[in-house]
Amino acid sequence: MLGEWKETVRMFPMRKARSFGSHLFHYAILLSLSFVFVYPMLYIVSQSLMQVNDIADATVQWIPKELNFEHFRFAFDRLHFWRSFMNSTVTSLGAALLQIISCAIVGYGFARYRFPGYNVLLGLVLFTFLVPPQTIVVPLYMFFSDLGWINTYLPFLVPSAFGHGLRGALFVLIFIQFFRGLPYQLEESARIDGAGAFRTFRSIMLPLAGPAMLVVFLFSVVWHWNDVFEPNLYFMVSEHYNLPQSLMILNAQAEQQLSEAQKMMGGAMLTSVPTGYNRNMAGALLTILPLVILYGYAQRYFVESLERTGIAGE
Repeated sequence: MLGEWKETVRMFPMRKARSFGSHLFHYAILLSLSFVFVYPMLYIVSQSLMQVNDIADATVQWIPKELNFEHFRFAFDRLHFWRSFMNSTVTSLGAALLQIISCAIVGYGFARYRFPGYNVLLGLVLFTFLVPPQTIVVPLYMFFSDLGWINTYLPFLVPSAFGHGLRGALFVLIFIQFFRGLPYQLEESARIDGAGAFRTFRSIMLPLAGPAMLVVFLFSVVWHWNDVFEPNLYFMVSEHYNLPQSLMILNAQAEQQLSEAQKMMGGAMLTSVPTGYNRNMAGALLTILPLVILYGYAQRYFVESLERTGIAGE
């Protein structure tokens, strides 16, 4: 017994050093990965606060000589921020809420029931996930145009209400994975109490799917918010542009002004041309700021939800 105790005392510093090295390695990996994502944000903030002269000054790297918030005022006006923000909110938030409901119903059906044509329908869901949306642009546009849905929110909201829309198949798979991990005794108890399939889903299964709903909600909001492919396809007037579309226009205007200024100045140095670069950075920061605030509020719940949606088996 005494020998074992001495051996334990002797090995304790070695185990502690090994544990410290393991933690140090993990923290180094996490810090390296976080730097990859934090660096662009810090760069955008730094550049958006600089004067035009600071952009051209090689001695100025991160901290501007004088903070300038005029770029944000300029970008705010040119983006028509509140109008674009409302358009982004309607398409993103509306589609996300509809996809939560519809994809949860479809995922629950595939996860807990077997019916004729089950494999065929599940294969079609996977097929819609694999097919790029760019390949069906022409028939979709013709279909929505015949319905009179161009320059409306309906091309984003109606498909989402039927379990499709942007990344809808992926959200169905998330709910399938989650509902398969719930014990079947819950439904058996509900049937004993006389509850049907829809009541069981509404009263028991859906409240338990909070983690999956949060994951789907955040993914859907982010993807719809950042998407410019479908909005450029269905929105033809500036009154319906979302924030990324307005940012594209701001960048195009800056490039046009740069080209015109270069022609007027002839052989002058490029650094003397007002590039509008910092205004573009200010516009980019205003565009992503709502998502940063949303994720900053929900990130703890989001991480917990990702862990719980991976539960499989009973």
